Amino acid sequence: MLKSTLEALATKDQHATARLAAVTGTVELANLIPPTVSYESRGNLLIIGEQATITALANQFSALNSVTLLATEKSATAEKVENLFFSQAVSVKGYLGAFEVMCRVDGTITDTQVNLATVALGRNSFDIVLDMTAEGVVDTEIPAPGYYAAGRGRAVVADLVEELPAMVGTFDKPKYFRLNPDICAHSSRGVSGCDRCVDACPAGALTSNGHAIEINPYLCQGVGTCATACPTEAISYALPDPDNTQHFVFRLLERYQAEGGEKPTILFYGNRDEQAVVNALSTLPSTVIPVALEELATVGVDTWFSALAYGAHQVLLATNTAYIPATIDRVLADEISIAQAFLTELGYDADRICLFDFADAENFTAYDAALIPAEQTRFEGTKRDKLFAALNLLTQAAEVKPTRSELPANAPFGSVECQTQDCTLCMSCVSVCPTRALHAIGDRPGLLFIEQDCVQCGMCEKACPEKVISMKPGFNWDAESRTEAKVVHEEEAACCTNCGKAFAPASMVKMLTEKLQGHSQFQGEAIRRLSMCEDCRVRDIFAQMESDPESQLKV
Repeated sequence: MLKSTLEALATKDQHATARLAAVTGTVELANLIPPTVSYESRGNLLIIGEQATITALANQFSALNSVTLLATEKSATAEKVENLFFSQAVSVKGYLGAFEVMCRVDGTITDTQVNLATVALGRNSFDIVLDMTAEGVVDTEIPAPGYYAAGRGRAVVADLVEELPAMVGTFDKPKYFRLNPDICAHSSRGVSGCDRCVDACPAGALTSNGHAIEINPYLCQGVGTCATACPTEAISYALPDPDNTQHFVFRLLERYQAEGGEKPTILFYGNRDEQAVVNALSTLPSTVIPVALEELATVGVDTWFSALAYGAHQVLLATNTAYIPATIDRVLADEISIAQAFLTELGYDADRICLFDFADAENFTAYDAALIPAEQTRFEGTKRDKLFAALNLLTQAAEVKPTRSELPANAPFGSVECQTQDCTLCMSCVSVCPTRALHAIGDRPGLLFIEQDCVQCGMCEKACPEKVISMKPGFNWDAESRTEAKVVHEEEAACCTNCGKAFAPASMVKMLTEKLQGHSQFQGEAIRRLSMCEDCRVRDIFAQMESDPESQLKV
């Protein structure tokens, strides 16, 4: 559909001809055989709602294996039907083929909740749920496959009568994400940190078990907001990954310009909006190049700025803004606010990256000039590497040369501050830092910090026993300073009184000696061991045990 529209518009001018050549001649890389998850459905349907409503619907789904009715309100006039249960307290969780419905069924002896599928079918779960309640039993913005909230207007019953009989069998769905827990900033050593991905999921597929992020691939709908919000790339989108998307944009713009096209504007859109894009193309300038994504929110600031660095004059994020679910809208708004803050700090127009509503197509005016000459080599590395590479180029070309800028509070950029007079260099902060932004000097007691690697997860602040570390959100525009390993705090090393080896910060040994000198276990000669290295301390303990066995009771 899009290709035929571009072909029809190709004779409009040279830009339209170049656009067609670029779009049709650039191969998009993707996973040929992506990982999948499978759903098993036997066609056991549960309908929830008012008694009169659901009993009238039961016969329309007779083609399914079974139909169970759960009335949340009784009706004195409704006819009696088989497999009808009553309950006002209902909870539903699961997905196609595996819906667990817990409720207290009216008329039973106990007040405890039961699994309704066990009572009604002798099975552990229902396969499909049709929710006719006005508020909806499940409150996620994007419901799981197999759950239809017709009562809230999210599905049409007449359409479901045709569709649901086909929801029987085995169905495969792509696994949209990759997860690398080794670089996750959510939690470390019992210290909690970043929750961006959990907050960004409109399908309720991401949860925290207190120690790590867990993703339910059966609930995941591939929206991609988790990967966009993740500051460390611990979660990355896989259909395709952003790296392939950025390489595609690079080759697309390269081909467009090679074919004689000028003044390109990149228009990102989700596949579901293809018809809206087709309708808008006849109105938009022929310099606007559409780029399809699985979902609009699967890419973020790194991809948008890479597009500007590769020669795009503007990046449009096209959607029907009135229909964006609240969570997706918030994640996009957060990313756009960061992007536009970067642009305005450099003296550029904020709407070089912006949301684009299809309804405004007739009023759109393209930018005549690029921000910088097109980068001839595509960026490599992590998504942060690519973002910083693009920002460095934009900074070099900008007339305004900021030094440090404030950013929105949720931006994963900034530094840390340390009250060094109270820091004992215990390295608790280093042990929890997910990116090694904070790390030890190594050959002497000291703490180093690389600002570019800090994602502002806050774990160092929470792990510090002296409470001397605090977050400082913002952006350092000096690339050399931002990437330099700076000394946060260092001090003289305490040397072992026995062998002379440096083994700890002098202030820590002093602090421990002062705090423990009154302790019963550190009386007499025992207090000396605090000034020894770990090896000499052990040898001293065993030497004393050998000469005075009763001293073991005092160790």
